[in-house]
Amino acid sequence: MHSCQPDLSPQTLLRLLQRDDADAAIEAGLMRFRPCSACEREVAGYTSLCAPIMEAQQRLDRSWAARDRYRARQARLARQAAARDARRTPAPVEKEKAALPPSAAAILARAKAKAAERHQ
Repeated sequence: MHSCQPDLSPQTLLRLLQRDDADAAIEAGLMRFRPCSACEREVAGYTSLCAPIMEAQQRLDRSWAARDRYRARQARLARQAAARDARRTPAPVEKEKAALPPSAAAILARAKAKAAERHQ
């Protein structure tokens, strides 16, 4: 007789996994389940009732780790794209009057002076 966690029945978890109801198995405590010492000794030969449960735990661990890596990669790619777009976007142009080059300013000043003389 196995003394696996009394609150987490390996039979219940195994039944849920055999029905391919992983969500219900997770809700029933699949990831909290720890085999008793008798199960751990038998797992090497896969005669244990707990072996499929522990395999399901390992598959879920690998799947969740892969999902986390995928999400981290997507976030990293989004940051890189935002940084690249920020570098490509030109700085906004201010709407101030641009200063004239000195030679053009001198020409404009002479023209204004001539115009002022004519209108006097």
